Amino acid sequence: MLPIPQSMKIIFTLSVFLLILSSSQAQGFKVTLETPNYKSGLAYLTYYFGKNMNIEDSAILSNKGIAVFQKNEKLLPGVYSIVFPGKNKLFDFLVGKEQVIHIKADTSDLLNKTKVTGSEENILFQQYQIMIASKGALLQKELAAFKNSKNKSDSDLHAKKYADLNRDLNNYRDVIISQHPNSMLAALFTSMKEPKILNSHPVTREDSVNNYQYYKKHYWDGITFMDDRIIRTPFFLPKVEKYFREVVSQAPDSIIRESDYLLLLARSSPEMYKFLLNWLTDEYINPRYMGQDAVFVHLFERYHSKGVSDWLNEKQMKAISDRAYMLMSNLIGEQAANLEMTDTSEIPSSLYNIDSSYIVICFWDPTCSHCRVEVPRLDSIYNARWKQEGVKMYGVLSDSKEKQKWKEFIKEHHLHWINVYQTDEQKKAIEDAKKPPFKQLYDVVQTPTLYLLDKDKRIVAKKLTPEQMNDLLQTKIKNQSLKPVANTVR
Repeated sequence: MLPIPQSMKIIFTLSVFLLILSSSQAQGFKVTLETPNYKSGLAYLTYYFGKNMNIEDSAILSNKGIAVFQKNEKLLPGVYSIVFPGKNKLFDFLVGKEQVIHIKADTSDLLNKTKVTGSEENILFQQYQIMIASKGALLQKELAAFKNSKNKSDSDLHAKKYADLNRDLNNYRDVIISQHPNSMLAALFTSMKEPKILNSHPVTREDSVNNYQYYKKHYWDGITFMDDRIIRTPFFLPKVEKYFREVVSQAPDSIIRESDYLLLLARSSPEMYKFLLNWLTDEYINPRYMGQDAVFVHLFERYHSKGVSDWLNEKQMKAISDRAYMLMSNLIGEQAANLEMTDTSEIPSSLYNIDSSYIVICFWDPTCSHCRVEVPRLDSIYNARWKQEGVKMYGVLSDSKEKQKWKEFIKEHHLHWINVYQTDEQKKAIEDAKKPPFKQLYDVVQTPTLYLLDKDKRIVAKKLTPEQMNDLLQTKIKNQSLKPVANTVR
């Protein structure tokens, strides 16, 4: 029975009460599986979500081969599957407005001998599945023949046959879209469409640029971001992944702009909005390329910190918040936080007092096995190239409790860097001032951690290997030396 707020002072008659009760129960779903091939076992009702198949419900098959999946809540629309006992067979079907569905399945030939009733959507879907199975086999045959062609004539022949089959398949989908525009199958087909290319044989750079701009502009033509149905399909996530990983420029500003735009389009579709924000957060909390953590920080500041992701539990929200606060102060292009440290002679040494075109900061520990290998290697590169190029090394002891071993390691390996650590007094002063510790400011969660700063102490790069740092530094120094010198009027 639906809960009635105390503030609603209305007296219901018994007939009205029963009407409300029955309509409440009717809001749920019921999927009945009938399969003569099984007399026992556990079957699952699953749905596609991203790359995974998620379990919605499970049911034990009776000795008559019947299992009933049923809940009081409606199934969200999308592509669902029955997974048979043993988990080695499954049958896909669509769920839309119709929530009472009967599936009579013969696992000896699921595609041709299974009948779905109670859902008109699945008549179209099953016809399509039968057709795609036939066309798919022919497409694979022509593709294999093309790869094994002995001469150009054969390869051209199989390429044409493949193109003809593919055109037939696309025409079939276009007919469904035209004749059944509001069907779920039409929504799936439009979401699968790829934009056409303006010029299939680009000659000039301008041709390629025009192709790219047209492709990007029309990439989402088949998608309505207010339609939650396409979320629970195997097609939507790969399309999102391709867009953000291959189509959009990998610069953080470009990704941020595209993310905000898609989230704006999805603002009136709660499930789509949730899907996109979750995926974007997962994608950029541990980004593929340096600097893209700025996207994650933006998502936190603009969305998560404003309370829009109320579906996240306390633990998930804390993990997102903690990670964002670790990254806020060390984004590429931002000025690095000052480090007020003490050197091996117990003399104060401030990062901001170093005058150099480039500074490499290395956070490390003498007890870290990785550091014991990487730090001497880093020092070799420094002595071989960076030192002569005016680069300064600022080595920071990550764990001040290892001060004695740190000094011994420095002496043993002749590390002629600016070697510093944080005294207990310096640490207490920061705590008393309620300032974040240096490990948070520089996101030091493992050692060694490297940063590259320019003359203005802005972060140029972070968390690179010594070899990557060397390659980047050489490129920066070379480009700097190639800059034209302005004429001076005397």
